[in-house]
Amino acid sequence: MEEQHFGPIWFIPGENKGKYPFCHSLYIKGAGVLIDPASDRERLLKLRKDHGVKMVWLSHAHEDHLMHLDLFDDLPLWISDKEASLLSSLELFLGWYGVDHHDYQQYWIQFLKETFHFKPRKPTQFLQGGQVIQLDGVTVEVISTPGHTSGHLAFFFREPKVLFMGDYDLTRFGPWYGNLDSNIEETIESINILKKIPAEVFLTSHEEGVFMGDPGKLWDDYLNVIHERNRKLLDFLVKPRTMEEIVRTWIIYGREREPKAFFELGERALMKKHLDHLMKLGKVFQEQDRYVKML
Repeated sequence: MEEQHFGPIWFIPGENKGKYPFCHSLYIKGAGVLIDPASDRERLLKLRKDHGVKMVWLSHAHEDHLMHLDLFDDLPLWISDKEASLLSSLELFLGWYGVDHHDYQQYWIQFLKETFHFKPRKPTQFLQGGQVIQLDGVTVEVISTPGHTSGHLAFFFREPKVLFMGDYDLTRFGPWYGNLDSNIEETIESINILKKIPAEVFLTSHEEGVFMGDPGKLWDDYLNVIHERNRKLLDFLVKPRTMEEIVRTWIIYGREREPKAFFELGERALMKKHLDHLMKLGKVFQEQDRYVKML
């Protein structure tokens, strides 16, 4: 992928097309703001040396958005106040994912330290939805977009009409909402909010990353992944099922994958969100350790 510039907004592509564990970064020239430093370590080092980075913003606290944050330990860090505390310790971060199995904890501790260079950080300022920030040459609207995580933020750059949507990435995989504070209903609402922003360029954190003009049908395709997951789950609940049986159908990932500490954790977390969602809709109820579809 190639780096692209939209006025002062620079799109810095991540390694492997920004697929996890990488993401695409944004750089605001003039203001020296770097958003989500997890794209390409060498490019970010060169960016700091040649152009200057004055502060780092995070769209949210997921590990694949802060992989190279360690390169900027000496700079101000801005993030949503809802997720600031998560960066203060590995224990809080793992708790956010609901990692309580000992073997899973050991995997994630090593993964976070070795792959993502995780170390405790204390943000210097909070970003909040509704803020309008005047930077050098560009006005930034901070948009609260919970669902993916409770503190997820999008950024609309008014003058170049560029919208950065973060992890509402319009990929074929679909939305992800597996943290304890994630929420399917809020995910749907946030996507609908982003659809209405009068942008001319839409940027996301993963894969395709750059959409010139309205993404059109991709919005519906992305939302339909949620509905398709619901449909598959309801079909599987032709008879009462335990959570373990549901996880082993691999509705999210399609098949069993390794490492189990990553994929089984994600499958379980997202299925729990779908079960909660369907129970709110009155389509499923829980009877002891089994989930039952309403007739």
